[in-house]
Amino acid sequence: MKVVVKKLDSLRRELSFEIPKDRVSQKLEEVYKDLSKVAKVKGFREGKAPRQVIERQHGELAKEETVKKLIPEVYHEGIKQENIVPLDLPEIHDVNFKDGIITFKAQVDLKPEIKIKNYKGIKVQRKSSKVTEEEINKTLDYFKKSTGQDESLTIDDKFAKGLGYPSLDAFKESISRQMEMDKDRHNRLDVENQIVDHLIKESKLDVPKSMVKRQLDYRLQESKKRMKQQGVTEVEIKKKEPEVIKELEPIVEKDVKIYLIFDKIAELESITAKEGEQFTQKVMEFLLKEAEWREEQSVK
Repeated sequence: MKVVVKKLDSLRRELSFEIPKDRVSQKLEEVYKDLSKVAKVKGFREGKAPRQVIERQHGELAKEETVKKLIPEVYHEGIKQENIVPLDLPEIHDVNFKDGIITFKAQVDLKPEIKIKNYKGIKVQRKSSKVTEEEINKTLDYFKKSTGQDESLTIDDKFAKGLGYPSLDAFKESISRQMEMDKDRHNRLDVENQIVDHLIKESKLDVPKSMVKRQLDYRLQESKKRMKQQGVTEVEIKKKEPEVIKELEPIVEKDVKIYLIFDKIAELESITAKEGEQFTQKVMEFLLKEAEWREEQSVK
């Protein structure tokens, strides 16, 4: 087996393989033996057809099966021989079976080298989830306007009773609880974003283009599907595509970058996820436990 490695960019490699005749012939022989047991040939009982007849009728199928079996075997031997650690499955192309020799090419992205500084003790600050009277009053005003109520209408106990609450205080309490829950969720995300922003700033890595492209294609299809569900025409969707791609590209690149950083931290800290768990969430839990928490930011 011959392998030639070509560097396409800092992370992408193209491996050119050549599988010699003797190995191809050996695998082809195994395939014919398997075929002879199950091949249905007119005039012969199953498994009793002569070899030359099977070769004549199923020669192309035998070649296809030989290629299918040999490529994965040889590819894995090749990356082991060349000390290549791929990030994902290879892209196989230029497959040829000629004069008893099989050649093919495989393009792969290498797992990038990731240098992370100071991922423990990240300084974070959580905002207060407390709801102020001013915020409640603003919500009441918004509620009055959005329900089409008369501007001169007074927000009082009678108003609250019309909405199913015994008093205005009870209505305000309900609003406050809901707003506090919303703030709490938002503040949790804000803390996680502080972690993410710190890690991106403190990490050095090359982002694999193919990984970004795959994620970008997936997000683009999801975006187009949503637009279609909202009644946007195919012509308009096509027109908006460059704009959508432009918006998605930095988001996707950041997501891929943080995924790879989390993967590296999981490796360094031996963090594993059970079935049904997301390893990124397990890493975030670890980082939050290790973070340096500042005093809670009060409501202004």
